[in-house]
Amino acid sequence: MASPALLKRLARQHGTPLFVVDHAILRKNLATFRQQLPRVQPYFAVKANSLPEIVRTFYRAGASFDVASIAEFRTVVDNIKDWPPKKQQDFIWDKIIYANPIKDKRTLEELNPYKPLVTYDNLAEVHKIRQYAPDAGLILRLSVPNTGSVVELASKFGAPPGEAVNLIEAAAAAGLTVEGLSFHVGSQCTNFQNYIQALALADSVMKEAWSRGHRQVRILDIGGGFPAPYDAHVRPFRDLARTLRAEFTRLFPPDMEILAEPGRFLVATACTLVAEVIGKADRNGKRCYYINDGVYHTFSGILFDHCKYPVKAFRKGPTQLCAVFGPTCDALDTISLAEPLPELELGDLVYSPNIGAYSHASSTWFNGFPPAQVVHINQ
Repeated sequence: MASPALLKRLARQHGTPLFVVDHAILRKNLATFRQQLPRVQPYFAVKANSLPEIVRTFYRAGASFDVASIAEFRTVVDNIKDWPPKKQQDFIWDKIIYANPIKDKRTLEELNPYKPLVTYDNLAEVHKIRQYAPDAGLILRLSVPNTGSVVELASKFGAPPGEAVNLIEAAAAAGLTVEGLSFHVGSQCTNFQNYIQALALADSVMKEAWSRGHRQVRILDIGGGFPAPYDAHVRPFRDLARTLRAEFTRLFPPDMEILAEPGRFLVATACTLVAEVIGKADRNGKRCYYINDGVYHTFSGILFDHCKYPVKAFRKGPTQLCAVFGPTCDALDTISLAEPLPELELGDLVYSPNIGAYSHASSTWFNGFPPAQVVHINQ
């Protein structure tokens, strides 16, 4: 996180609320991921934070990209230095995977000239891809355990492993090529057994596919879910990486291409919000502070991501448990009901670290309040 002195200086210079993105931390997080998982090519999950400046930093550092909408696809294409290439390459798989299993026909039509790599998990999607994006390569997404993950995804996406090879054969019968398998263990996954079980399921499906003649299935996308270190209860990433490396060696041949879709892990710790105290009251025996950012803006992850962000004061002094509210007229706009804060005055600044993932990306203009201004440092 940027130093408190720098955060206060930036707030004085640009005003608040202010969303500070530290690109040195972005690069450090990506380097850590690649060092700990050298067999895995990281495809940054753009949905975690789709700011173009972040895309450019990750691209320059050697990352690829996981997109889940045509808007995210355009963001990546518009912000990588040498795209489009002078000569159309056959595939863009080394740069982008469209990892949303459900796509509308207009999206598929726009993607098709790029011969993209796209995920699917059902028969209807096979027929849709065949009609609107016949030049796409396919990745079959499996349903795997999401036990203990903060945000589970298994109820919405993923083919049952028992149906997987039949779906591979259905795609082949439609004239499409399934290049590999993918899974997602759920966001902020602190239960490492999810990965072990998912890898075992993928290994079983892949071997059955090979036995039926589908030897082209050689890509494994292990999805995202890599936990950000929000607090001391989150086990270190190096422990998960050690487990994954061992499973890769045990289960898969050295020439297997392995991808991953880290989002939260790469951006969460790289961003800090600075806000201003705009109101102060005592209600039912509790001190209440109102700040100029809330759950309809940078703190949106409280609602959408099941995440809690601490609100910290620059001012020192004895603390008491306080309520912290956002600026809108909605009572839902509650950031915390038990935040330890010192005595604050109107105009004082507060900050929330580790708020880079699924936060600013979900900001709205509810009540007419704009999203926080963004400032980039160490670009």
